[in-house]
Amino acid sequence: MRKRTWLKLVLASVSGTLGSMAMWVKAGTYPKTGTTKSRFPVGILYTRKYPGRWKGKVGGHIPRVRVNGNSVRVETFHGMSAKHYIVRHTIVDDQGNVLASKTFKPSDLEPVSEFKIPPAKGVLYATSFCNKHDMWVESFYVD
Repeated sequence: MRKRTWLKLVLASVSGTLGSMAMWVKAGTYPKTGTTKSRFPVGILYTRKYPGRWKGKVGGHIPRVRVNGNSVRVETFHGMSAKHYIVRHTIVDDQGNVLASKTFKPSDLEPVSEFKIPPAKGVLYATSFCNKHDMWVESFYVD
């Protein structure tokens, strides 16, 4: 399969997953409540607490988020090569709406994104999609 066709299929799949996240997010509780139950479908989305089959891969795949006003910086401490790289970062609200996204190429030096997001309060989600180890989600709170 050609690389461009593969990337289009992956991005379409990611978009569908993000669109359906609202159902899972609404069904769960927010991080400040201390819940122990995952809000996300196991085996589709991975988190720091629920790495599923990718146990041991958390450090290089979970997005790290820093918020400063309406600026959000997302980093994934992951190498970038033609065979293994971070494909995309996305910021999603608690309704499953994509607020911002950035797609990477294997030739990019590092997977780092800077976003300006609309004023928001509450829980938002950052995703990091790896071409080999699926999609990772980290929640963060905006005051």
